[in-house]
Amino acid sequence: MSTDSENIIERLQQWGACDVADGLSKLKHPNGGFLEGLTMYSPEFQAGETKIVGQAFTVKFVPKSDDVSPKLQGNYIDQIPSGGVVFISQPLPQVNAVYGGLMTLRAQVLNAAGVVIDGRVRDINEHRSLNFPLFAKSVGTTAGGEVCRPSEVNVPVRLHSDNQDAWINPGDYIIADANGVVCLPKHLAEQVLEAIPAIAEADKKCAEGIKAGRSVQEVFKEFRGR
Repeated sequence: MSTDSENIIERLQQWGACDVADGLSKLKHPNGGFLEGLTMYSPEFQAGETKIVGQAFTVKFVPKSDDVSPKLQGNYIDQIPSGGVVFISQPLPQVNAVYGGLMTLRAQVLNAAGVVIDGRVRDINEHRSLNFPLFAKSVGTTAGGEVCRPSEVNVPVRLHSDNQDAWINPGDYIIADANGVVCLPKHLAEQVLEAIPAIAEADKKCAEGIKAGRSVQEVFKEFRGR
């Protein structure tokens, strides 16, 4: 990880997924970087102060029947960079689980910041017992080896969604908490970090005004400009 990336991650740590989404929205980035359908399953289900901040280490799975896509050498889990966020893309149909407890054991040893799975996860209690941050589309019981295999790492992957055309690129910043998962494109990180403080300050002033008895319409107009 470069010094610049370490600096960006350190600065992002003070903000939540909603703050980063607000910054991206100000830059007119689609959906504020929000990746739909991803839920916090560990260390708790949609509760607590858990937050993931780090750069995406993407893992692309393909159907087992795919003889054209590359075959990954070694196991992807052994290649995770320290502080990385593993983003797994599971092909459709997402019936079997593509990530389990043994993977988290290794990811934790390698100091991964967390895992986000565009697909199914299993062994939920094992991840929770390790207090490991994990987000996924859904849960399952059966291992994925019967139907899919890891093909490539650190390649662009597209979120499986009927509503978004969202891509996650290696090195993009992933910010995830109980509100959801946001992908901050690497090239927009500095602009977003510059935009967030003013947005947060405006919201703080709005809150103070509302507590003092002012209307939402009034404080929004004064502090948000609308």
